[in-house]
Amino acid sequence: MDTDDLLDRACRLDVTFCDDLKARLPAIAEDIIDSCSDGVCYTHIDAEPIHSEGYVVDMVGKFRELLFPGYYTREKLDPVNLRYTLGRTVTELYDLLAEQVSHTIRHDCLRYDQPCSDCDERGQKIALEVMETIPEIRRILATDVQAAFEGDPAAKSHDEIIFSYPGIYALTIYRMAHKLYELGVPLLPRSMTEHAHSVTGIDIHPGATIGERFVIDHGTGVVIGETTEIGHNVRIYQGVTLGALSLPKGAGEKLRGRKRHPTIEDDVIIYSGATILGGDTLIGTRSVIGGNVWITHSVPPDTTVLLEEPRLVYKQAVTTASAD
Repeated sequence: MDTDDLLDRACRLDVTFCDDLKARLPAIAEDIIDSCSDGVCYTHIDAEPIHSEGYVVDMVGKFRELLFPGYYTREKLDPVNLRYTLGRTVTELYDLLAEQVSHTIRHDCLRYDQPCSDCDERGQKIALEVMETIPEIRRILATDVQAAFEGDPAAKSHDEIIFSYPGIYALTIYRMAHKLYELGVPLLPRSMTEHAHSVTGIDIHPGATIGERFVIDHGTGVVIGETTEIGHNVRIYQGVTLGALSLPKGAGEKLRGRKRHPTIEDDVIIYSGATILGGDTLIGTRSVIGGNVWITHSVPPDTTVLLEEPRLVYKQAVTTASAD
């Protein structure tokens, strides 16, 4: 048998082997289908859809087009087409937002047997109310961009900050999601901020309250919990956690909705790696929190909190003289 025959035979054996493996897939599919009704694992199999990650990404994109016109549109935006282009985006975003808000409200009504709340009408009203806040949110985001520019010598322009700073990306999505959260929309606001989390590494719960001129410098690893309250002109660095104290088992329901995360007053700076925990913890105005500190008690205004400077130990490498 020549080489070509051997190769042909090997290929046929490979095909047969693959077919044998694929023949097991129908049984695997049946097992997966059966597990969908076992009541243990989580599924959403219903005639009524729920929002998906794709819709969330689409909404985020359209929000950004309206919040920073001209920065994120694919087509050129100029004074001639401004009214047409933004008008079209407003309509598209309204329709998408109203539909997704309605889906999430209806999902909760049906799954948790809640009384009817006119999902479609409520979705449209909420979408309109959110759209009406866009000019004000644009104003607030402008203060965030300006604060970032003023505090970072590496920034060459406001354009650079808008395009490339992860803190601005996360804040942009948070500020829209927070409005939806305030209006009682379930699930969707959290999906939006978790999308930002996956892109930037910055985890801001949509329930947090954050004032103007807020700066997240670098940002990776920042965590801001649901009941955190942050004043104006606050700057935090990468790796900062504004979190809750560890809860005993079963305490989730008891503490849900209560203040569990710290309050940060105006003009505070928190350096990288700092951890501030607890709903009763308040960081006073104009305080500075140093890097890598662990705080579970309140700090008075105009206070600097630092770790004691560690003592560095230098050891000279020992070399062994070679024998003659």
